[in-house]
Amino acid sequence: MRSVIREEDASDVAAIHRLNATAFETDAEAKLVDALRAAGALTLSLVAEADGEIVGHIAFSPVVVESAQGIRHGVGLAPMAVAPAYQRQGIGGRLIDEGLRRLRDQGHRLCVVLGHAGYYPRYGFARAKDFGVRWERPVPDDVFLVRELAQEGLAGVSGTVRYRPEFGSV
Repeated sequence: MRSVIREEDASDVAAIHRLNATAFETDAEAKLVDALRAAGALTLSLVAEADGEIVGHIAFSPVVVESAQGIRHGVGLAPMAVAPAYQRQGIGGRLIDEGLRRLRDQGHRLCVVLGHAGYYPRYGFARAKDFGVRWERPVPDDVFLVRELAQEGLAGVSGTVRYRPEFGSV
């Protein structure tokens, strides 16, 4: 199966919503992507398309890291979804790799994700706590992860990560 990774366009919105609603236990992630889009807060939104069908999606949105020294900007990866029939075929990994490459090319310095401790380290993510970075909500240390997108992208960065207000609904 061959898939193409590309940026979302207006004709993909309904399919992205259906995919996220199907891939997760509730439609909260689908509603989150819709809310981020409506707020103009999708830094990057990519789809995987196979045979004319949207089979994967990944979204990145702005985050800030607040500390006594000030605010640093980054991006958060969330959500990522692959249609159940297309899982375990490398589509998620291709979405992550392409998304991180594009973000790096756009000049973004760091990316955070709340996700599986056994999955995201394959893509260069490490425990955020090890860099003095934590999420504003309490979560286990091994599931809140960070990755540099630029050389020294985490240099001098520490503090509390705050996602967009739209994440309050998830």
